[in-house]
Amino acid sequence: MQDKVKFEYAIIRVVPKVEREEFFNVGVIIFCKRKKYLEVKYHIDPIKLSAFSNELEVDDLIDYLKAWEKVCKGKSDGGKLGELELPDRFRWLTASRSTIIQSSQPHAGLCENPDQVLSNLYEEFVA
Repeated sequence: MQDKVKFEYAIIRVVPKVEREEFFNVGVIIFCKRKKYLEVKYHIDPIKLSAFSNELEVDDLIDYLKAWEKVCKGKSDGGKLGELELPDRFRWLTASRSTIIQSSQPHAGLCENPDQVLSNLYEEFVA
């Protein structure tokens, strides 16, 4: 148990029509303060997207999620948000919003390897 550290994660969702509150999972974001880890993994299935909406473009959603990646990495191309401290970046990405891309409320757990947890959560909730 001593090797385990606290992590937090949220599921990333596409909500094609916000007013209908229907969504499908497209990714996972995970944060581990002690390991200085903030990563996102996502995939948008074009067939599933077309079942929910024929008005949205996969490429537009991927561009939006790439911006989330830049914020996670904390690089200058992540803009002012990318310059925030690691916990603040996670909190901003998982804040409640009424947009087409949203996240679930954050959930917590213990892990030894955040990369493995990210892969496991992705397989469980997205793939």
